[in-house]
Amino acid sequence: MIASLPSDWRSATLIGRIQTREGPTPVLLTGGRLRDVSRAAPTVSQLLNAWTGELPPGEDLGPIEELPIAREFDGAGEMRLLSPFDLQCIKASGVTFAVSAIERVIEERARGDAARAESLRASLRERVGADIRAVKPGSEEARRLKDVLIAEGLWSQYLEVAIGPDAEIFTKAPPLSSVGWGAWIGVRADSAWNNPEPEIVLACDRAGRILGAALGNDVNLRDIEGRSALLLGKAKDNTASCAIGPFIRLFDEAFTLDDVRGALVRLEIEGEDGFRLEGASTMSEISRDPTELVAQTIGRNHQYPDGFALFLGTLFAPIVDRDTPGLGFTHKLGDLVRVRSDRLGVLENKVTTCERAPPWTMGIGELMRNLAARGLLPTPASLSVPQGSPRE
Repeated sequence: MIASLPSDWRSATLIGRIQTREGPTPVLLTGGRLRDVSRAAPTVSQLLNAWTGELPPGEDLGPIEELPIAREFDGAGEMRLLSPFDLQCIKASGVTFAVSAIERVIEERARGDAARAESLRASLRERVGADIRAVKPGSEEARRLKDVLIAEGLWSQYLEVAIGPDAEIFTKAPPLSSVGWGAWIGVRADSAWNNPEPEIVLACDRAGRILGAALGNDVNLRDIEGRSALLLGKAKDNTASCAIGPFIRLFDEAFTLDDVRGALVRLEIEGEDGFRLEGASTMSEISRDPTELVAQTIGRNHQYPDGFALFLGTLFAPIVDRDTPGLGFTHKLGDLVRVRSDRLGVLENKVTTCERAPPWTMGIGELMRNLAARGLLPTPASLSVPQGSPRE
């Protein structure tokens, strides 16, 4: 577990959730010690909505290096690390990097067929890639580029959200359905072309305040989405298809949104067949600033009373052939996937199929029953949150 924490974890303020015998429990990691803060805030959503920068009281559980935190795929353990988000809706922004825009166009034109993708890749990157990198989404230059691409028969719905005024914002997963560090992640058994998407995830409260960040894996089924953009939900929202962790790192004087803007995000995949893949992407190449993506997620047209998580998109698309030349990369059962960034730590998961992954059973109703049985449900007076309105 310690190897998966941020490089400066002893000075960071980290919020997470652990699974104990009693149930899901919000925790705070500061100064190297883990504290149960469930008496002050029974959900992470409530903790973030009321966050003022002051650490809430909690029960000291001890130094984190001495706690029996186990990975789910290693078998049952006394304590597991859950996704750090609970009641928040899990949102995601797509096609926020030039390379990812080209890959989405390739999926669309290949109709989800990996064998056809390679023949399209070089020509599209040469003809479109440089132009996309050169323009600001929604600008007059972007509009002119759109006119040219339409005239050349190269326009796509994915290019619309890549350089148009409106970002792609979609719901990745319902509240409580994301999995955490050490958990199984699922791909559908009927998918033959899929991959991880290593991303940074923002933690936002009900008013749209960006309070911190975590690492995420937006598991993606390229063959299903490639058949039709209307299948996005089927390609994205499946059992164990959304991983976030290991903790939410809260912003402070030593870690700010600028650290997110300049972060290097690495991906490592180790297969049981001996296959190994490594890659990296830098957030500095994102086409829309994180604040713009948040502003397009919440406002007059959409509110999130329990707050929300926002995936920022990925630059990295694994295209290295794994088996057959020309078929690119796809997951195999047992793949160990690590998403890492120095100031956020390492999100580590192992691949299985959605049907074999532990089913999602604790919804909001079950969580409320659990909290009530533990005497943790707050009184109405303690539910007060800052009166800020969602951003315009």
